[in-house]
Amino acid sequence: MTVKKTSSTSKGAKPDGRGQGAVRVYEALRQDILSLDIPPGELLDEVQIGRRFHLSRSPVREALIRLASEGLVKTLPNKSTMVAPLNLEEFPAYIDSLDLVQRATTRLAAQLRSAGDLAEINARQAAFEAALEARDVLAMIESNREFHLAISQAAQNRYLHQFHARLLDEGRRFLRLYFRSFDDSLPPEFRDEHAQMIEAIERQDADLAERRAHEHTLQVSNRFLEYLAKRRTADIAVAVSA
Repeated sequence: MTVKKTSSTSKGAKPDGRGQGAVRVYEALRQDILSLDIPPGELLDEVQIGRRFHLSRSPVREALIRLASEGLVKTLPNKSTMVAPLNLEEFPAYIDSLDLVQRATTRLAAQLRSAGDLAEINARQAAFEAALEARDVLAMIESNREFHLAISQAAQNRYLHQFHARLLDEGRRFLRLYFRSFDDSLPPEFRDEHAQMIEAIERQDADLAERRAHEHTLQVSNRFLEYLAKRRTADIAVAVSA
């Protein structure tokens, strides 16, 4: 694993407590993994991580356990740790599951939402739009998650809500590649998709809300697959000497 420098603890500074150190390692590694700065499948060396943060191995292990609980790292049989692979073969099954749960939760939200639910959904959308304007990709990923979870919260079904949260968490690195396909932004026509979902929920039009949710998931899926299929060398003429 490539050891990154960190400015959070200067050389010779008094190390923070074990609990604070574990949180610091967790937050930094989580950011590196979600941004794909540490790629899927890379081994994580506890000693190197400890040196990076000027910490012992105990808080590093605590941080790795927390990351493992989120599915971002995996413990191997030899007790070493690696960044969880990004299994592209599972993407079709993943997007099918996400599509079904988002259609269900958005439909139910349109039927059952309260004024408080609408306020929360709009607040989460405002945070997402702010992240877009700042071109803060990690904030875009997190605020997108919170927007969709505000909708599933309004659906008043904790089983769907919990499953939705799990799917969104597992898909964060897929979403990172999705935003990368737009150069870490979104074109105007795609920025309106959340607003269209909100409008349908506000109108309590369940059929329209479900359709908007399906169209949104389909667009993300198609764009992601287009990005993976993109070839940058197809039009390059390579001279072959005789």
